[in-house]
This record gives sequence, structure tokens and C-alpha cells, in this order.
Amino acid sequence: MALPPNPAFTAPHVNDPMVPQPYRIAGRREENYDTFTLELVPLGDEEPHGFRPGQFNMLYLFGIGEVPISISGDPARPELLAHTVRALGTVTTAMKELKVGDVVGLRGPYGSSWPFEALQRQDVIIVAGGIGLAPLRPLIHHLLSERRRYGRLVLLYGARTPGDLLFQKQLAKWDEKTALEVHLTVDRGTVAWRGNVGVVTTLIPRVQFDVSHASAVICGPEIMMRYSALELEKRGMARDQIYVSQERNMKCAVGFCGHCQFGPHFVCKDGPVFPFSLVAPLMKVREV
Repeated sequence: MALPPNPAFTAPHVNDPMVPQPYRIAGRREENYDTFTLELVPLGDEEPHGFRPGQFNMLYLFGIGEVPISISGDPARPELLAHTVRALGTVTTAMKELKVGDVVGLRGPYGSSWPFEALQRQDVIIVAGGIGLAPLRPLIHHLLSERRRYGRLVLLYGARTPGDLLFQKQLAKWDEKTALEVHLTVDRGTVAWRGNVGVVTTLIPRVQFDVSHASAVICGPEIMMRYSALELEKRGMARDQIYVSQERNMKCAVGFCGHCQFGPHFVCKDGPVFPFSLVAPLMKVREV
């Protein structure tokens, strides 16, 4: 998809957080029928941005709009920024037509990160729903790269159908060749599916972990995160041992527009990663 010239892309580098910088698409991969991954590199001499697992960038298509997208790549390779995108709205549907070599605007990274320091010496239960695996993927990369610092690592991942599961080759590699224990489930199976059928919360009672030395990280639809956290509480896990990613309604990424206000918090600045103990009361309030 050829983009029209953008004067901001030819301007000298500025530190204004609202001005996107040009990035070229160096790689593109289809994950499933409506989700794809773009790998971006800086255009010109700009140094690549480092990021912490859980943070997001704002991706900009000139003349179309801007969307917040979590970084889904390996934090040890900041020179290649991966963003996994589901084609859902106007901007992301247009992004689905982008090709290698096209240029997009990028600003970031923004937001809080997964608390991997606090997870050290803990069993880590990773619960993902649908595209929620993408924001958790950098954390998984980090945990595996520093494996000796963590206890048992368990991934519980659910999707609507087998075709909706992301990163399928990597899931198999993680399960077979690393110390990450992977459990998959789908809401609706197919004739070829031989795995679990049911929502992801049904996997939680099946896994073993030391609740006195365990933490959980959760990302997915809000209702799935809430019920996953409640199921973990039934296992004895305290709310301050559970972390969720609230990626909702972000527009400006710098706490200016107010679209992402979540009670007293701004998701773009105070989140998107929050301790469940902080946001649990708000997740029960309709239309917050």
C-alpha cells in the first residue's frame, strides 16, 4: 500500500512525543485469517528504540489514522520492532494491505511493563486469550532468556477456534524445546482438533504451582481477564500477585485526550499493565 508523502516524515528528528517518526516495514507475516505481524526498522539514521515487555507503540498511517499496538517481538532485538495487529477497525484494516518496504509512522514506546523483576524466583502463570498472547510474547522471550531466575513457567492460552491461535509454530517450539509448559484450549473445536475445548479459565484448576511463590500475568478480553483472576484467587493466589493488561480506548498515549481514563487512572500512562488488586473494583463497574 503506497502512502502519500507526509511532511512530518521528512522533518528533522524532534523530541515532541506527538510527532511520529518514519519506520520501514522490513518483514510481514500472516498469523491467521485476520491477524498479521509487521516488523519495523527505523528509516534513516535514527537509533532503534528499546522497550520493556508489555509496552506499546502508536502506529500511524498518513491520511487514515493512528492506533495503539503492543510490541510483540523480542526485547533483546530492539532493532526489529514487531507488532501483531488484528484487522478490525479502519486503520488496522488499512494496515492489512501494507507490504514490505512501505513506511508507517511510529511513536513510543509508552506505558508500564510486565513486572519481570517482581516475578523472579516465582512460578509464573501466563494466561492469554486470543490476540492477548501478542503483548505477553515479549515477556515470554525475556523469561526464557533468563530462565534460571524464575520458577515454573506455564502458558495457558485460549482462542475461539484452532484457526484463531497465534504463533502456532512458536507455541509448538516453546512446548517441545523450552522449559515453558504450554496448555491450549479453544471455545469451538474442529474435526482435526485433538486438544482441549472450553474457555481458558477451565485450564487453571489443572496446572500445578506453589501458590506461596507464584504470580500470574493475564492479557485478553476484559471479561476473560476478570474471570481468570477470580479462578486464580480460588487457587489461593492473592490479588497483588496477579497482573493484567488493560489495553483499551487509548488515543494520544500521553494522558492528554482522556479517552482511556479508567476510574482515577489513565491506561496509557498508568498502564496498560496494572496489578489486579488496583483495578479489580473498577472491572466490576459497567461502562467505566
